[in-house]
Amino acid sequence: VQLQASGGGLVQAGDSLRLSCAASGVTYIIYTIGWFRQAPGKEREFVAAITWGGSRQSYADSVKGRFTISRDPVKKMGFLQMNNLQPEDTAVYFCSVDEGSFSRYATDYDYWGQGTLVTVSS
Repeated sequence: VQLQASGGGLVQAGDSLRLSCAASGVTYIIYTIGWFRQAPGKEREFVAAITWGGSRQSYADSVKGRFTISRDPVKKMGFLQMNNLQPEDTAVYFCSVDEGSFSRYATDYDYWGQGTLVTVSS
């Protein structure tokens, strides 16, 4: 599976962005698509995950109520709608695929995109 994330940019606090993740290759193996982020000098952290079938979702407490994860299996796309962005949301955002589980742990994910930078100014 190859993943291509896009949609990042520079925004002001309170603005919104929608990240996209295009999947290609052997996509029938996808069980979960997840979003993680890594801020400068910090470890990669979980943001949100959704099963490819859409039956389960999970969010980090820091984004709950502001971010919404979704997917379109027909188009082989994953999305992260981010509303009311805050400076602490500044990070490189990565989409990822887990072949066989629904997890919040980066080590469980099998494939990673290249990341897209989100910068939120105050």
